[in-house]
Amino acid sequence: MENWDEVRTAFQVARLGTVSGAAEALGVHHATVIRHIDALEARLGVKLFQRHARGYNATEAGKDLMRVAEATDDQFGQLLSRIKGHGTDVSGDLVVTSLMMLSRQIAPILAAFQEEHPDVTVRYLTGDRLFRLEYGEAHVALRAGPSPDQPDNVVQMLTEQAVGLYATRAYVAKHGLPHTPQDYARHRFIGPEDIDSRAPYFRWLRDAVPREKVVFRSDDFRALHHALIAGAGIGFAGRSEAAQTPELVEVAPPRAEWSSSLWIVTHVDLHRTNKVQALVRFLKANVTAESF
Repeated sequence: MENWDEVRTAFQVARLGTVSGAAEALGVHHATVIRHIDALEARLGVKLFQRHARGYNATEAGKDLMRVAEATDDQFGQLLSRIKGHGTDVSGDLVVTSLMMLSRQIAPILAAFQEEHPDVTVRYLTGDRLFRLEYGEAHVALRAGPSPDQPDNVVQMLTEQAVGLYATRAYVAKHGLPHTPQDYARHRFIGPEDIDSRAPYFRWLRDAVPREKVVFRSDDFRALHHALIAGAGIGFAGRSEAAQTPELVEVAPPRAEWSSSLWIVTHVDLHRTNKVQALVRFLKANVTAESF
């Protein structure tokens, strides 16, 4: 497109629905917005908006333009974030991602890092999806499980998460404790819906416990933890998290075969930037197996 300003203006009008809203978002006069829309429609030979008393509604052509412009605007934003990351100071946005299940341990560490670097704005994104470091969706990813193998990433071991089997005191009072592997078939377990889960402790569960005894199932780690606290059965938890939950009783101590590795993952383009290096050093200095 010959004039990105016109496309960007149309995108803001479609997003906000009014000329005044787009003008405020872009920091221009409303007459400039109208001029850009008129010029773009004339150049394309198609109406992008239906005008009415309450604002502007995008036509089908306008919606098509908005989808492309939104993706392009997002790519520009990610590019600028990556370029800014090459600055010499430790400041600006620092985007960190991890599984939700790690947030209880990670959030305080990020807060402590921010105490040392008050010019940093931490954006902590949690979720099950794999954030794409190559597209600038995050600066640092903390990933659990097998060593990540995506290309162009720098992968460093952070720690091992010690994982044990636990149940609530109420569950133990009602059902007792299993003392031998044969006892597992007489107990109730909490585990994943996906029998092919890559978590090492869930692989053990699949092999050691009859499937019908896994009576509470979910692929959401938060749901599994809440079910454990609610007394739905015997389930897995990190050692440090269990220690902070008084109602939990240890059914089986952490085993090496259940441990889950935690990795620091950065993209090669951003790995050497000051703020990424500062966080990597801080994580290595402050995270231990006892943290998890």
